[in-house]
Amino acid sequence: MSSRLGSAKASLLGKETPYCSQYDASLLFPISRQEKRDELNIDISSLPFAGLDIWTAYEVSWLHTSGKPIVAIADFAFPADSEYLIESKSFKLYLNSFNGTRFDNEQCVVDLWTADLSQACGADVSVDLRSIELEETLIGKLPGINLDDLDIEVSKYSVDSSLLKVNSQKSVSETLNSHLLKSNCLVTSQPDWGSVVIRYEGQQIDHESLLQYIISFREHNEFHEQCVERIFTDINNRCKPEKLTVYARYVRRGGLDINPYRSNFEDEFDISRTVRQ
Repeated sequence: MSSRLGSAKASLLGKETPYCSQYDASLLFPISRQEKRDELNIDISSLPFAGLDIWTAYEVSWLHTSGKPIVAIADFAFPADSEYLIESKSFKLYLNSFNGTRFDNEQCVVDLWTADLSQACGADVSVDLRSIELEETLIGKLPGINLDDLDIEVSKYSVDSSLLKVNSQKSVSETLNSHLLKSNCLVTSQPDWGSVVIRYEGQQIDHESLLQYIISFREHNEFHEQCVERIFTDINNRCKPEKLTVYARYVRRGGLDINPYRSNFEDEFDISRTVRQ
């Protein structure tokens, strides 16, 4: 595992870095999840949710022992209860280090990814490698009611949980989604575009207030995983649903998209990607 454990500010984000095409696991930069969870009063020893961070890598390649390049698409599933998340630029650099490295077969690559990433994050990471020809079968549509056409007034672009309201007279089970989620990288402030799904049971969340809340992330600086945990925590605290799932699919950058999933009642979810991914 990388010896460069630290905060996001110490990572390679926003810094000029050399390209490495030979396998190098030391490129991975783990960042403790607890620092941001402290802001939300979340104790990693008793998380209020379970879930995964699903990373999809579209620029995966290595060399066969014959020298012939192999290309594929890979999904990496990091447990939400892992001690560390992996900083995205370091993950890209790590994957790029396979580009000029020779392997006997794809299982050798998968085994190496699994071992390196599990060690770096402090929990068991699963890897799914698939052919590019099969990728078109995974294009899907977000489940639930889309909120984006609601006619609302918006004035807040910094996260404000007080926007969230409930209809205390009505109990529902519903799934809502929006493509208007935008946040910014914690370090570089580069925009991160995403779509979010919220599934819950309990007092009905006012749809207009929820959309205003989602939009209030527009100038907020946090990593994808941290944004999803903040959404989960804010809705849980303000609206007090009996059951809650928050799932976001972010638009890929540099060949990687990050899709965090947090739930206190569901173990499985639909990983189908939208056309934005």
